This record gives sequence, structure tokens and C-alpha cells, in this order.
Amino acid sequence: MIKQYTYETISIEEIFAREEDTTDVSLVVSEIILDIRKNGDTALKAYGKKFDGADLEDLEVSEEEWDAAYERVDAEFIAILEEAADHIKGYHQNQIRTDFKYEPREGVVLGQKIMALDRVGIYVPGGTASYPSSVLMNGVPAKLAGVKEVIMVTPAKGGKLNDDVLAAAKIAGVDRIFKMGGAQAVAALAYGTESVSKVDKIVGPGNAFVAEAKRQVYGKVAIDMIAGPSEILVIADGASDPVVVAADMLSQAEHDKMASAVLVTESKELADAVSLELERQIPLLPREEIARSSIDDNGKIIIVASIAEAIAVSNEIAPEHLEVCVDNPFDYLDDIKHAGSIFLGRNAPEALGDYFAGTNHTLPTSGTARFSNPLSVDDFIKKSSYTYYTEEALAKEADKINVFANREGLQAHGNSAIVRGERGISK
Repeated sequence: MIKQYTYETISIEEIFAREEDTTDVSLVVSEIILDIRKNGDTALKAYGKKFDGADLEDLEVSEEEWDAAYERVDAEFIAILEEAADHIKGYHQNQIRTDFKYEPREGVVLGQKIMALDRVGIYVPGGTASYPSSVLMNGVPAKLAGVKEVIMVTPAKGGKLNDDVLAAAKIAGVDRIFKMGGAQAVAALAYGTESVSKVDKIVGPGNAFVAEAKRQVYGKVAIDMIAGPSEILVIADGASDPVVVAADMLSQAEHDKMASAVLVTESKELADAVSLELERQIPLLPREEIARSSIDDNGKIIIVASIAEAIAVSNEIAPEHLEVCVDNPFDYLDDIKHAGSIFLGRNAPEALGDYFAGTNHTLPTSGTARFSNPLSVDDFIKKSSYTYYTEEALAKEADKINVFANREGLQAHGNSAIVRGERGISK
């Protein structure tokens, strides 16, 4: 059963605390990465057989295989995927940046140029569930940003991929798909193999081994974030429906045993009712065992003095998903300072963000919402600044540049400015 606390009896650090995994993930991952770098496709196929039971002749999904999977998906779900993709595109279109250029002084032109990344790898989990939603959330903004080639990797259990995932990839505009998962897939994307092209950036969530692999290859390639287990914090007042609140908490608890679902409320009556409702709903879930472990080990209910105090608690935690279940949620929006994605009011379950509203579900976890962002179009672009001076404009500022450079002990810097004006080399 979920544990209850008052705000005075639990520290902020304990609210989303989890049991530490003692597995030496780092060592295992570093060995896998080295193997992929040395042995390429041969190592990828060996890991596919070892971890996924996949005896693969070809790592890449063929066009025929891809088309056949799309045709097997029922028309109703295809229509839902297409509508969800449209919603994601509609939201993310508002994030598109444009170049700028301006002339701050006579003869000076400054600007910024926006360019899409050439090639991006998206990781789609395939362990305990299939995630066509993750395909859309990663692929749609990448293509909207103008990425030329989007390569998707996902585990092929028994050598087979999920038809829904392949259909979502076609709708999202993915260019190539490979049957591989885990740290080995991340390594292949980062370093390239005989079949897999090296990418500029790797995005998408995965298990602890995938997260560690992204950490280790960062610098060789860019990554979106190091994602931890899923989190939801529900702020609910006493007028909230305990059936709804419990259902929202379980929407994240069923992800995996390490997921955390937390309710913060000023109502002891709601706290007790939600606790009982969780016990009623958990046995009804197909993923009962996972949800049970998540709620019993990591779930919490915290009783505070007011909704304002609940917001303060949330700001300290910086949760991945934040629900504000009150009648006038926009009254509190300006007070929310740290959260990955915010769901306002009694009719905005977190699942809207997972699938259909249009906002992105790849979000910062483990308190990193204090300084990082949901996946967006910005993740798939880079920016270059540019500078132009006329001869006359440089002449006006060269001496000042020379003084500045020499104050820093960098004479050659200063020389590069003044030599153009036939001033000679500075002494």
C-alpha cells in the first residue's frame, strides 16, 4: 500500500527517492561500446541474439518488410496515429526558429544562421511494451526541423518488430530503421558500423543501459538528455475525484517498477480515499505486478497545509509530469517554476501529453527540469553566428580590440585586427 506522510515528516530528497540499482551498469556498457567499435555489425548481431533472441541476417528493415507491417495495422489506428502526428506537428511548428541579421553600427553586419542537423538517431524502447508514441514524439519534430536523415533503432524481440511502431515510423517520416536495442544500438549510432551510419545526435528514452550508453558516447555525438525512471506528481485539492487521481498516478506507475507516482494534497480525506482507490484499481491492470511494485516502493502521498504549499513542494522536486487538479489552475501557473510538462485542471490527464495533445512526452526526469527542457525542434538544429565589417568599420574599432587583447596577454589577437590598417605589428 502507498505510504502517507505530512510535509513535516519527509524531506524533499525522499519524495522521489528510489532504491539504488547495485548492478555495475557503467562497466557493462563500456565493454559493449568497445565491442561495437571493434567488431561492428558482427557484434550487433551477436548482441541481438543474446539479448533479444534475434537471429538476424540483415540488421536494417527492408522497404518490403516496412510496407507489409504498415498494411497489417488496422485503419482505425492508422487514422489515430496520423491525427496524433498532426497535433504534434501543430504544437512544434511554434518552436521553429528563424535566422536573424542586423546592422548595429555603420559598416557592421551581425547575424545568426539556423541549420538542421544532418543525421539523427532516435531510440525507441521495445522491452516491456511497444511505443509508437515515442516514434512520433522524436521523429515528427526532427523532420519539422529539417533533419535530412532520421535513423530509428529499436529492439527486435525474436527478430520481429512491432507493426504499430513501424507504421508510426512511416507516418513520422523516419528514413531508416535498424533492428537493434540497448547500449549496442547507442554505440552503433555514435560510432557507425558497416551498416549503420554515424549520427550527429541520439534522442529518445531507454533503460539504465541505454541511459548509461548515451552518457558515455556524449561528446562523440550530442544527446537529448539522460532520462531516468518516469515520474508523476499530482497536486489535488479536496474536491478532486479519488478515482481520477488514482488512475492518473497509475498511468505512470505501470511504466516500470522504478517509476514514481506522488500525490500532494491539503485534504486528509482525499489522501485516504486515493490510497483505498489505488488498492482497488491495481489488481485490474494487466501490468499489475509492475504497478504494485512502483506504488509500494516508490509511491507517496504527502499532506500539506494548502495548494500554495503544494506548488512550493513541486518546485523543489521539479517533477517530470505535474498535474494541477483544481478548479482554477491558471491561477497557479505563474507560480510553477520547475516541471517538465504541466497538465492543468481536472480534465487534463498526463496521458494527453503521452499520446495526443501535441506537446512532447520526452521530458527531463530526476529533478533536471530545474535546468532542462522537453524534447523540441531546438534539439534538432544548430546555430552559427556570423560577422561582417567593412574596412572603415574595422578601422574604428581595431585599436580598441588591440588594447583589449593585450590586456589579456594575447598579442597575436590584437595584431590580427590592426595589421589590416597598415598600422604595423604592435610592440
